Amino acid sequence: MNKTIKIGGVTISNDLPFVLIAGPCVIESKELVFKTATAIKKITAALNIPLIFKASYDKANRTSIASFRGLGMTEGLNVLEEVKEKLGIPVLSDVHSVDEMEQAAEVLDVIQIPAFLCRQTDLLLAAAKTGKVINIKKGQFLAPWDMKEAVKKVERQGNRKILLTERGVSFGYNNLVSDFRALAIMKQTGYPVVFDASHSVQQPGGLGKASGGKSEFIPLLSRCAIAAGCAAIFMEVHPQPAKALSDGPNMLPLENLKNLLIDLKAIDRIVKKR
Repeated sequence: MNKTIKIGGVTISNDLPFVLIAGPCVIESKELVFKTATAIKKITAALNIPLIFKASYDKANRTSIASFRGLGMTEGLNVLEEVKEKLGIPVLSDVHSVDEMEQAAEVLDVIQIPAFLCRQTDLLLAAAKTGKVINIKKGQFLAPWDMKEAVKKVERQGNRKILLTERGVSFGYNNLVSDFRALAIMKQTGYPVVFDASHSVQQPGGLGKASGGKSEFIPLLSRCAIAAGCAAIFMEVHPQPAKALSDGPNMLPLENLKNLLIDLKAIDRIVKKR
């Protein structure tokens, strides 16, 4: 039976119209975040698509020691709190350690467990204890049926506000591939399943000191995931991906978002109606 999760004013379930989780990879500046969040909100409001804003205050998992990580926890959370209060949008960010959990939970509506950390028991337990919605990203090394064990860790703490995100699976060196059977398999848990269209086109470490990516395939994979009946699409969006300080090759240009969402909504309507 499909479970329904409420996140602020957003309701998400595998059998409801899809939700968009979107924003830049990392908080580069307050100005960029507000510009992007305001533009995405305007587009989604016009199309009547529920929105959760995503931006990481710290990207701890970087290819190089020189890679940009964000503004840091305190400043980054302050920016997200302003987005939440001024724009009325629920906010999501990665949390990488148990020590960060309490402070992050004071601001975030959704605590995201990064893919590489989806098996970290203490991190999952700490996230669950906050009572917040927990988005667990499936590790690119993990089979979709193994995600039920991550679910059990969160449920053991009495938290049943869980999202499961597919982001591709490792396929040789510096490459990922999307297996859309994973969406159907993870939906068997009953929890809403999200498809991460940005990190599914990532080429981890593909540029040597940074990850590469093929953002031109974001629309294709997004349409496939919506056709498979997912509850939400996760994508990183940036006004100028080529100038982004993190993961530019995996982000959709903001100017392309509206037309893609129009397509996704049309497909979603057909699939969910059936």
